[in-house]
Amino acid sequence: MTPKPVILLIEDERQMRRFLRVSLAADGYDLIEAETAAEGMTLAASHNPDIVLLDLGLPDGDGLQVTERLREWTAVPILVISARGQEADKIKALDAGADDYLTKPFGVGELLARIRVALRRAATADDGQSVFTLGELRVDLARRHVLVSQKEVHLTPIEYKLLALLVKHAGLVLTHRQLLREVWGPHHTEQTQYLRVYMGQLRHKLERDPSRPQYLLTEPGVGYRLRV
Repeated sequence: MTPKPVILLIEDERQMRRFLRVSLAADGYDLIEAETAAEGMTLAASHNPDIVLLDLGLPDGDGLQVTERLREWTAVPILVISARGQEADKIKALDAGADDYLTKPFGVGELLARIRVALRRAATADDGQSVFTLGELRVDLARRHVLVSQKEVHLTPIEYKLLALLVKHAGLVLTHRQLLREVWGPHHTEQTQYLRVYMGQLRHKLERDPSRPQYLLTEPGVGYRLRV
């Protein structure tokens, strides 16, 4: 029998914990709960969860600090759930190492979908899977082949590097700063014009209608996400 995925919830609001406890149990997850940042760090180390749901406003510290400390020793997916809905807050959390961000209030269906995406990505990384397929798009990371409708698409080195980074984090939003740092280097994190130009070129090569992209989605003011 396949063990249930273990979710660590770090959340000090009692009603939210109760809501998530019922919702996640109904969908087949095992939940462990922490009310403070310190307790959350301890449980993360002792229980090795499959995913962490993290509130930013904790009584003994900020969730951003928890994210940074977790990223010092684990690659576990971190999904931030917070009432802070400003773009700047999302960018800070993602830059600190969070994998995704969901603003309160949110629906159970969307939360469960985000959890499934994060778990799939983690499983793919663990399995070393190198082929990504989405509709007519096929990316073979091992062979560096990109196909659309079974026809090879020729990408420049920068275009390929950008696409490969999005594929490796498929379904998750990557901030402008993250993409610029990984593709162009740490000295180019403010030069978003590079990103806009190359995303436009990728869309023209990969999308059926570049003005209405189906694969390479924009997260306004934050970054980009490859749909899954």
